[in-house]
Amino acid sequence: MTPQSSPPPHGPSFPLRTVQVLGGGHAGSSAHVRSLAAGLVARGVKVTVCAPVEAERTHDFSGTGAHHVHVPRSGDPVSVAALRALCADADLVHAHGLHASIRSVLALGGWRERIPLVVTRHGRSRAEGPRARLLRGLEHGVLRAATVVLGTTSESVEEARAGGARDARLSAVAQPWPENRSSSGSRPRPKVRADVGAVGRPLLVTVGGTDRHDGCRDVLLDAALAWRDLTPPPLVVLAGPLPEQSRGRVVDDSLPVAFVGDEDLSELLAAADLALLPGPGEDRAGFAQRALRARVPLVAADVGAVRDLVGDAAEVVPRDDAVALARAVVELLDDPARREALREAAARRVATWPTEEETVTRVLSVYDELTRPGPLL
Repeated sequence: MTPQSSPPPHGPSFPLRTVQVLGGGHAGSSAHVRSLAAGLVARGVKVTVCAPVEAERTHDFSGTGAHHVHVPRSGDPVSVAALRALCADADLVHAHGLHASIRSVLALGGWRERIPLVVTRHGRSRAEGPRARLLRGLEHGVLRAATVVLGTTSESVEEARAGGARDARLSAVAQPWPENRSSSGSRPRPKVRADVGAVGRPLLVTVGGTDRHDGCRDVLLDAALAWRDLTPPPLVVLAGPLPEQSRGRVVDDSLPVAFVGDEDLSELLAAADLALLPGPGEDRAGFAQRALRARVPLVAADVGAVRDLVGDAAEVVPRDDAVALARAVVELLDDPARREALREAAARRVATWPTEEETVTRVLSVYDELTRPGPLL
């Protein structure tokens, strides 16, 4: 089926049929989609999640009652055609992140006048040079094509409007909190620390990433040079992927850094002394939320909307400043009273954030608006 095919006969149905499209390379948006799928299914909405099989293995979309279909992250014609076939019977398509949004626009083609497209911006590209110009152009096309663009911060909403979005709205994303679900099989805190090698030394936890512009690559590793000489040296544990060159630097400089891949982040945070947010990244706001929900003192770089998110519940340091990051960590490790004050501030801050249920309700209100009889926005 090609983009020039006639759109299918279409109108709102009951139950409402939605397709959630994921790029699959980002833990924060995947966790949000799982939470959203669970809430929508509980409200009687039919949900199909289009995501790579690897994301399904990690997040178990099917376990929410949604229907998962493997669609590769690739934007090749075969993947776009597969996505188009899945969208044909949908009442609404919701794409999460830039790559998923680009593929959704291609898949819907001329059907966008009949099938609303909602796009959630979970972050921004940090590419440079010709690739950055290409992605900016593609994103502007997505913003103009989307029926509604949802930004997770006011800054994101303003950027969407400036980029040509017809309708951009604030829709904060509640980071799912794993402890609300079954915690059977969780390891005790001492066991987690022993397994990663943090016995008798502070444990610092952060998330890695494959983006070469990720702050974890340079700022964090530069700061680790200073921590290497402490007695005892704190151990930095990165959950998630990291470029090979960064792993090589850890070995070459004998840095106190360990990698745990897809280790359970909730267990690591429960065992951590501090959480670190050293630079920009698509999942950073989600990690900050998880750290504060776990009441782990957080040291965060002043990037994006992080300061608006955490308020006074974290130590915020200048971006791209390894010296400031290193100093803030050392001072916090030496100041138990300050760490306790941050834990108390975290509890107060978390109480101001939207819950998962509130997030689902807000998104569903957008769906209802777009699928009720009458012209689309």
